[in-house]
Amino acid sequence: MENLTHSVTLDTDKCKGCINCIKSCPTGAIRVKNGKATIMSDHCIDCGECIRRCPNYAKKAISDPVSVMENYKYKVALPAPSLFGQFKSIRDANIILTALVNVGFDDVYEVSLAAQSISDHTKRVLPELREQLQSPIISSACPVIVKLICIRYPSLLENVLKFATPVELAAVAARKEAEEKTGLKSSDIGIFLISPCPAKITASKYRIGFDNVVIDGVFSITELYKKLLPIAEKIKTPLELSRAGSRGFEWAFSGGEGKAMSESLFVSAYGIDNVIRILDEIENDKLDTVRFVELNACPGGCVGGCLTVENPFVARARIQRMGQFMNKERSFTGVDERCLTPDTLNWSKEPKSGLAFRLDPNRAVAMQKLAEIEEILGALPGIDCGSCGAPSCYAHAEDMVMGKAVDIDCVFKLRERMGVLFSEITKLHDYLPPPLTLNLTERTDINHDGQ
Repeated sequence: MENLTHSVTLDTDKCKGCINCIKSCPTGAIRVKNGKATIMSDHCIDCGECIRRCPNYAKKAISDPVSVMENYKYKVALPAPSLFGQFKSIRDANIILTALVNVGFDDVYEVSLAAQSISDHTKRVLPELREQLQSPIISSACPVIVKLICIRYPSLLENVLKFATPVELAAVAARKEAEEKTGLKSSDIGIFLISPCPAKITASKYRIGFDNVVIDGVFSITELYKKLLPIAEKIKTPLELSRAGSRGFEWAFSGGEGKAMSESLFVSAYGIDNVIRILDEIENDKLDTVRFVELNACPGGCVGGCLTVENPFVARARIQRMGQFMNKERSFTGVDERCLTPDTLNWSKEPKSGLAFRLDPNRAVAMQKLAEIEEILGALPGIDCGSCGAPSCYAHAEDMVMGKAVDIDCVFKLRERMGVLFSEITKLHDYLPPPLTLNLTERTDINHDGQ
């Protein structure tokens, strides 16, 4: 990837050197060396799997401090659809939006609203894209999926829907609306996303497919939930702030995007292991009858992000219930049409792909290294135990060829080496140099003669 800055970080003081994280990383981005984990920046896709799996809480996501809001005269919150599933017994989205205003935001703009516009736009262009490609179109809404494709499935990048995400479109529309409402300059207006996952934090600061940044700060749902809950529970008469319909809110969970498009021939999957299986099948032309593929890295979709507080399935049920208490389609079903331009909707560039796993820029050298990896791999046990600090025997062989590991990092190779050394030591124990051997023989002869 062209930018290697990430929101997923490691606290080395808390790391105990276990290998739970290396086995769960979908891109093999983590190694354990000298008793501590390290994250390979060029492999990391900010999926948050290591955060979920680490028993010592050594992995964490970095978001902006709330104090960053003080830098702006007018602050607009962008609540992700998944936020609305975190609150027990709250059925009205307006209560949560009013609570956001009460904690310091001047206005709110629902990401759900932009999600509806993205759904409508996708529905319009999908037939033409499908005809051109003759294979499934893959949603670009989840930044983890796009990064995973860039690293592990570069041939599928042409299948990715090259549109702005609902978060990005909401930010553009919110800024335009705030400028017209207040008369302030763009630089005086702060747009802040409330994110369910580290991937959206990174993607907000280093956009995929675009050069410009449209979001000024990102707060985690976990952090703001603590501030919002006591306020939301006391609100009896909320402000009428919500404009999105259930179509947009349902983007929070797997299948919501396809449903919002009214698409019948679509496949949705969540969880990084299931996502990889689907991408494998697309790459092998096993899903050529499917029109649209919606993939979410987190369990259950965005409601399962590692920066949320509620069980994803409970959160999904709450959002679905909330949808029953709102109009199926409100009168305003999307963002301002003036914001729906090619500049805001379509990628201006494609992300670089396939570089993380490249052995060498020189093809001949890369082929030579690949041959070395295969040779080393043949001598390894092939059980992918992770005791060497790498996620697999192949990864260990690759690390050896790249000069990042040695063969005895593998405990089985170390045991073999120790066995050879022990055998040599045993031989040395019974061995005496010739002068000493001769001297000992003469002494024995003297003793036998009694002289």
